[in-house]
Amino acid sequence: MTSQSPKATRPEPNKGVLDIAAYVPGSDKANPNVKLHKLSSNETPLGPSPAAIDAYNNIANKLEIYPDGSATELRDAIAKTHGLNPENILCSNGSDELLGLLAGTYIGPGDEGIFTEHGFLVYKIQIKAAGGVPVVVRETDLHANVDAILEAVTERTKIVFLANPNNPTGTYMSDAEVRRLQENLPPHVMLVLDAAYAEYVRRNDYASGIELVSANQNVVMTRTFSKIYGLAALRIGWMYAPAHIVDAINRVRGPFNVNTAAIAAGAAAMKDRAHIDKAIAYNEEWLPKLTEAFTNIGLKVTPSVGNFVLIHFPDGDAVHTSQGANDYLIERGFVLRAVAAYGLPNALRMTIGSEEANLGVINALTEFMKTA
Repeated sequence: MTSQSPKATRPEPNKGVLDIAAYVPGSDKANPNVKLHKLSSNETPLGPSPAAIDAYNNIANKLEIYPDGSATELRDAIAKTHGLNPENILCSNGSDELLGLLAGTYIGPGDEGIFTEHGFLVYKIQIKAAGGVPVVVRETDLHANVDAILEAVTERTKIVFLANPNNPTGTYMSDAEVRRLQENLPPHVMLVLDAAYAEYVRRNDYASGIELVSANQNVVMTRTFSKIYGLAALRIGWMYAPAHIVDAINRVRGPFNVNTAAIAAGAAAMKDRAHIDKAIAYNEEWLPKLTEAFTNIGLKVTPSVGNFVLIHFPDGDAVHTSQGANDYLIERGFVLRAVAAYGLPNALRMTIGSEEANLGVINALTEFMKTA
């Protein structure tokens, strides 16, 4: 008789699942006695387009009807705005869902997925959830390094995840460097360009990845409605990808993964260019203001192209630490994002918020840096 392992006394998750550190969203808790300014999740201070709100409200008397499983209205609005074929667009319950679907569809046990050391934490989670091996690649001065990524590629590599711009650093990789990366990847390795903050970037050498997807069979671009469009509560993401990848993901996604209100509001938001231009202008006003203000009080700020700034506190200063600053700010109602989980233990990420919030943080950190 062959020996058998002891019988399990309860259902057990797949190997490696319990090794995953759960993703922790940005906090929204502060001193209850003061006004809360949530600056921890990169939400837009301008809110959504009024047209998107109207479209959302118009769905209220149709809640008994299933959504359009193909999200046709939303895909058509995206396609028209960006000049794309809607057949190469797939919509989702937030871009996070797409990252998980791509990992689950193309990574198997023992396969490798690559991402950079300060990249979005969800990449590691989804690679491990698929049974794969996360491969973390060093960055250079908080910038993704093409050569380091290519050096990490092996015969087991299936996906390279690249956040461009990156969260939480706010840095980006130029279009030329992204193209160099793609050109040197084996054709069977998928390059996933996570362009959640693309709408905010005002750099001539940046590209979100649309042209690269159009010209190749192994590139995917993901986008979100949670940032500049102000629809984070509705969880809308989309990807632009070669037809064979869209076909594969359509076979495994949920049949109604985007709800009716999200489809309507997303389509309306995509069409409201004036609202997007207003958000871009607001961000362009406050990004340099905050960077200059924090630099002037002795803090280092990583140059950002997103709607947030990464603030570094002095090394070797036992008083003026990121934890001390975080506690000081929370007591006054300003909630920023601690980024120790991203390998940045002495930094805080701040969303560009309302004028009141921005000035409040500047004043609070000015006073904090004067404390003994």
